[in-house]
Amino acid sequence: MVLSDVDIRRYIEQGKIRISPQLPPEQFGSCSVDFRLGAEFSVFEHSRHAYIDVREKGAIQDIMRTIRVKAGEPFILQPREFALAITEESLELDDDVLGRLEGRSSLGRIGIIVHGTAGLFDPGWRGKATLELSNLGIMPVALYPGMRICSFTFEQLSSPVSVPYYKKAGNKYAGQTQPLASRLTAETNENK
Repeated sequence: MVLSDVDIRRYIEQGKIRISPQLPPEQFGSCSVDFRLGAEFSVFEHSRHAYIDVREKGAIQDIMRTIRVKAGEPFILQPREFALAITEESLELDDDVLGRLEGRSSLGRIGIIVHGTAGLFDPGWRGKATLELSNLGIMPVALYPGMRICSFTFEQLSSPVSVPYYKKAGNKYAGQTQPLASRLTAETNENK
């Protein structure tokens, strides 16, 4: 069951959903809350690396460059470009609540996608959300840190999970505070 704004506020008051910093009223929707774009981005250095090898022992993060955008300045997302970004807000979920990251219609209508596949935040999630930004449009788009970039909806599970995300052995992204690249190479090398 997707939580309404009334239930989201109640879950926040009860500490079942924890968001910091505290959200202003304009970031609440009917059944969602908006998160803002952080100031840190990671982009692939495609001019220095010919391809991504998911079996290569080096981390994918090593072929990316970090960009920190100053307050008031934009990050320009070029057509067909991909970048990782981070939200300003941190999210913590109880062991019986899951979150879903969704794009915003206003950005989708100009070609900006905020996640490719990683929209589910498991019960027990703790950290900032990494965004998988893509520009499907034909024009560059200026994105500003602090702008509302995505929304989260929340669902109540039938019972608490046996192992919340932050307690899972080998969880790859719990507690993240910056945009983290795929850790697929570590996973691929473990399964050899």
